[in-house]
Amino acid sequence: MEIFIADHAGFCFGVERAVSLVEETSHKYSGVFTLGPIIHNPQIVSRFAESGVGVCNDPEDVNDENTVVVRSHGITKATYDKLSERKVNVVDATCPFVKKAQNRAKELGDKGATVVVFGEKDHPEVKSIVSFIDSEFLIVSDITEAENLPYTENYALVAQTTQNSESFDKIAEILKNKCDNLTINNTICNATSLRQASAIDLAKKVDIMIVIGGKNSGNTTRLYEICKEICSDAYHIETKDELKKEIFDSSRKVGITAGASTPGYLVEEVIEFLKEVSK
Repeated sequence: MEIFIADHAGFCFGVERAVSLVEETSHKYSGVFTLGPIIHNPQIVSRFAESGVGVCNDPEDVNDENTVVVRSHGITKATYDKLSERKVNVVDATCPFVKKAQNRAKELGDKGATVVVFGEKDHPEVKSIVSFIDSEFLIVSDITEAENLPYTENYALVAQTTQNSESFDKIAEILKNKCDNLTINNTICNATSLRQASAIDLAKKVDIMIVIGGKNSGNTTRLYEICKEICSDAYHIETKDELKKEIFDSSRKVGITAGASTPGYLVEEVIEFLKEVSK
């Protein structure tokens, strides 16, 4: 059995920065919480819990004796205001690319456009982005929803930073026929695009694809969906414990990729498992 790893897999800049900020903050302060899971990876969240970092879901759960680390996906404008009212010490670990998407969406709305956000309606990042828009906005999660949008004078398109680049381009083409003026601002981060491109390239060359990452991770789920379209024998797992030896019986080439919130040690554990299986 040959094992291949995608050129771009695992922690991205924003996630690595967020994890580092939690580690630094927990050493500096007591009573540290993250507002929501710091990243969408249960193993990392559990590791922080073991070291005393809690998770709170509402600013009402903390006070001026606590330090709150804002998750990488960002929080809403109203949540920032609540934290300020409660005089909580805030360490902002929002990914810079998410910040960019928030700011760009607000700017486009302020210029008079109806802002279309391509993303998952219930995802914390999307909720954070739209909270900064002071004008009309719409959220579309797929091409069909974009096709059902009404005609208007001005649309501006942005995206959740971990969305599918190909789908973004298709939605942009649809919107060109839905308005008089369209402003396109691709806020999908470069790390996401690189991960998707390298996963596609690898999936074409192997018999089976293993996609590692949290089941609650949007970017990992999209990696899996992309791989599944190319390599029908694809699996989305969080840890090596979900793998069975027999699924590799007829596999000569195995590909591995991992979501942006997947730590390297989980990838290494899968590689070690595959090495044992191939003996």
